[in-house]
Amino acid sequence: MHKKLGILGGMGPLATADLFRKIILLTKAKCDQEHIHILIDNNTSIPDRTAHLIAGGEDPRKYLIESAKRLESMGADFLIMPCNTAHYFYEDIIKEIKIPFLNMIEETAKFISEKYDQKKIGLLATEGTCKTGVYDNIFNKYDLEIIKPIKNQKYVTDFIYGIKAGHNDINLEGFHKAVEELQENNTEIFILGCTELSVGYEMFKMKGNYIDPLEVISIRAINFAGKKSIK
Repeated sequence: MHKKLGILGGMGPLATADLFRKIILLTKAKCDQEHIHILIDNNTSIPDRTAHLIAGGEDPRKYLIESAKRLESMGADFLIMPCNTAHYFYEDIIKEIKIPFLNMIEETAKFISEKYDQKKIGLLATEGTCKTGVYDNIFNKYDLEIIKPIKNQKYVTDFIYGIKAGHNDINLEGFHKAVEELQENNTEIFILGCTELSVGYEMFKMKGNYIDPLEVISIRAINFAGKKSIK
């Protein structure tokens, strides 16, 4: 019996759809029946995570917990969540549910420690993710140091919210400046630490040594569900 996956989504909807698509494309399957049974709660009512963490906006915690419980009650055997910043609330969520919840950031740390020798890892993410140390706390356990852009963080934020707004004509010059800043700090691997960046990576056919946590968690979820991935 294969496990049923629940996706705690809506942050944003495009990233949620991208995760769903990735899971389908990465599953080794020859017909509908060989794919994973997936439940999606595309809860777009969840307040902005970064706005809460750095500007005192509405706390998204109760909404995240409600979504997790809803998926559990619908029959999900385990959960994943396509939002890096929302993993700040991971511990609060798992206290309220009885099913496993794969941590996308931890799975990314495991993936990098298994595949690469580098210890300095560049992070491209929201201000909320950067300032709260969501990645730092987990990556430190794997002896990995997270390096963030300081001078050019604004451009990463603009890119992220441009994707959320549905823009497809975003100027990437500033984003590339942020990457160059990380390179100047001796990093060669760059995490797309916001799910909108994962979307933008494909949309703009970006080149570089980027690690996509959405792809990592897709593969981990496929395997956890008892299926095989093509990677």
